[in-house]
Amino acid sequence: MKKRLSVIIPAYNESSTILDILQKVAGLDIPGIEIEIIVVNDCSTDDTQTQVEKFIPEQSDKRIKLLNQEKNQGKGAAIHKGIAEAKGDYLIIQDADLEYDPEEYRDLLKPVLNGQADVVYGSRFMGDKPHRILFFWHSIGNKMLTTLSNMFTNLNLTDMETCYKLFRTEIIQNIYLREKRFGFEPEVTAKISRFPGIRIYEVGISYYGRTYEEGKKINWKDGFHAIGCILKYNIFSRKSSID
Repeated sequence: MKKRLSVIIPAYNESSTILDILQKVAGLDIPGIEIEIIVVNDCSTDDTQTQVEKFIPEQSDKRIKLLNQEKNQGKGAAIHKGIAEAKGDYLIIQDADLEYDPEEYRDLLKPVLNGQADVVYGSRFMGDKPHRILFFWHSIGNKMLTTLSNMFTNLNLTDMETCYKLFRTEIIQNIYLREKRFGFEPEVTAKISRFPGIRIYEVGISYYGRTYEEGKKINWKDGFHAIGCILKYNIFSRKSSID
């Protein structure tokens, strides 16, 4: 019997790339895995919603669902909604841009399917896969955030801020999540680190980053917010599970 992978795609004003990423994910053929796609449109002001609505009927043999937020709430809120709707055995977060390659789901799934892992992070800072050269200070900031997070969680991750996080669905659906914007990454990392017996792995992935002119949204303010989230969810607000 096939296992199901739920792919959560939060999208805000991604009309230039949404069809490309949907075609890539819908076109995947992973032995033993069927794919469920959940697009959460975060009240986009462009035609992201229209493009997804046109795409779904063309893929009648695929499991694709579109959820529309009534107002813009942020990436984290969109992810929360997608997680709640997921029906798969496993779940992965996929940005709506083209910075990450869905072909690498196979690498992320391997430790889970082999019975070794419960959570797998895709690291942009390990392995020999291609990486676009972009912003020096972004890379320094990312490594600083990862190091600070590791100091509190006692994990040895190399890329806490990666988009590619794959979970056994029963685990992520049992995590009490609060952050509605870009604080999802440090919050979920802090909370999974406290699960008894949790098995966390990393695999190297490629990274095709984009510039601000190409649509990148995260900025230096989000970096400072991430620091606050690391402190908050590791020291002051440690509730991890849904009661």
